[in-house]
Amino acid sequence: MCKKVKNKNTCNTKIDRCIRPLIKWLLECDYAPVASCCGHNKYPITVVVKKVSPSQVTYFQELFSGEIIPRKKRFYRRDNQGYYYIPEVKGRTR
Repeated sequence: MCKKVKNKNTCNTKIDRCIRPLIKWLLECDYAPVASCCGHNKYPITVVVKKVSPSQVTYFQELFSGEIIPRKKRFYRRDNQGYYYIPEVKGRTR
């Protein structure tokens, strides 16, 4: 079900249930999350946000690690067990 939050839509069906409140709060604080994963007790929680530099260049950054993600889509990779992770922050501890 999609909910409208401060004039922004968020489809909760693709957001891990345990971090939906976090994503809602980020939207309320004018962050622009584009991808997220709770880590499923295997990887750290990750939230990719869209940012704009002072020179108006758009880029993507993982919020908790601060890592710049050099892709515009397909931020996550799947491991052999089917869990998703962001390679740039894979080694970060939970």
